[in-house]
Amino acid sequence: MTPAFRLYRGFARIVSPFLPGLLRRRARAGKEDFGRMNERLARGMPNRRPGRLVWLHGASVGESRLLLELGHRLVAARPDLMLLFTSQTLTSARLLGPALPDTAIHLMAPLDTPAIARRFIRHWQPDLCVFGEGEIWPNLIFEAGRSGAKRALVNARMTQGSADGWRRVRKLFRKLVGAYDVVLAADTDTAQRLGSLLGHNVRSAGNLKSALPGPEASDFEITRIRDGFIGTRRCLVAASTHAGEEALFLDAVSDMPDTALIIAPRHPERGDEVEALIKARGLLHARRSKGQVANTRTRVLLADTMGEMGLWLRLADAVYLGGGHAEGVGGHNPLEPVRFSKPVVTGPLVFNFASMMADLEARGLIRTATDAAGVADALQNAAPPSVAAVEALAEHADAPMVETLAALLPLIPEPGLLQ
Repeated sequence: MTPAFRLYRGFARIVSPFLPGLLRRRARAGKEDFGRMNERLARGMPNRRPGRLVWLHGASVGESRLLLELGHRLVAARPDLMLLFTSQTLTSARLLGPALPDTAIHLMAPLDTPAIARRFIRHWQPDLCVFGEGEIWPNLIFEAGRSGAKRALVNARMTQGSADGWRRVRKLFRKLVGAYDVVLAADTDTAQRLGSLLGHNVRSAGNLKSALPGPEASDFEITRIRDGFIGTRRCLVAASTHAGEEALFLDAVSDMPDTALIIAPRHPERGDEVEALIKARGLLHARRSKGQVANTRTRVLLADTMGEMGLWLRLADAVYLGGGHAEGVGGHNPLEPVRFSKPVVTGPLVFNFASMMADLEARGLIRTATDAAGVADALQNAAPPSVAAVEALAEHADAPMVETLAALLPLIPEPGLLQ
């Protein structure tokens, strides 16, 4: 063990007695589920059925969606597999629950202390551990390796700031990630940063999010909302917004009176905050989470619900994509609205998707605006992307998923083989 790892494990042991209390406080604040706190402590877990098991872990909604698609593809190739998904947030848990393959379960992610990590790994005995994007939890990684499980980091993304931070504890990074059986970067910049830290070349498979299918939507709901709320107006959607971005969007559309507005915050629990902003502007609105029905006199539909982005994107004439004007977020996946052939505008702070955004902007599939005036111009004047441009993008969309599967499947022992 490196000195940094010993220090980390020692600190984790010291804070362990306080973790149940911390979880209870987070549950009272709506950030944890009282009924699922044992999962965070790796206690009272379901039984592990016999056979090969792949554990897939991602932090939040974005990582969970791509790992869910990866899991479906793994089961299609290997129907004998049991899949275990873990994630950190309640929103990701709500997303994963109804969408899991028949041979899969979801748990809230275990906390990263030596004892909890040991209990978790010993109980599940995974054959392969797949970590999505930037999920590097030292104790879980260490215990997984000690158990003999194969380990993979997929769709890895790393900013320059994160790389600089890890460089201070490079020995720890090499001890953890250097022992992975597979490391695949989402972009060339991340591949270079990982390669510099690890001391060897890292392959960029491309961003797995490009292979995700577009979100579904009910035809009945599309017709009902289009007829009852939008009518003959243009519909502008603010998707996956963060604090400050709803205000920027409303500033941008303030001189567009004959438009229907849909605001879908990234975190639905911010509904009260966003509703207060809408009320302060004196705008007639309806709130989806409260069952309020919008009509053609309603200016804003506050879509503070989960799992309905496919509905809002299908209704949109143009989309403002959040995450690009919020400090520290780094942007959100722009491919969903682009696939629906919608004009899309976002902010410049998109470091999590820098390569993808640059490619999409070069293809004329997205615009970047620094302020409300730029967003207004894009929403009013941008034409839908050409069919040819969208089709050309779709041709290459599945390549990262195919390459990732090809790297992972050989790591999973065949049924019946001894470990």
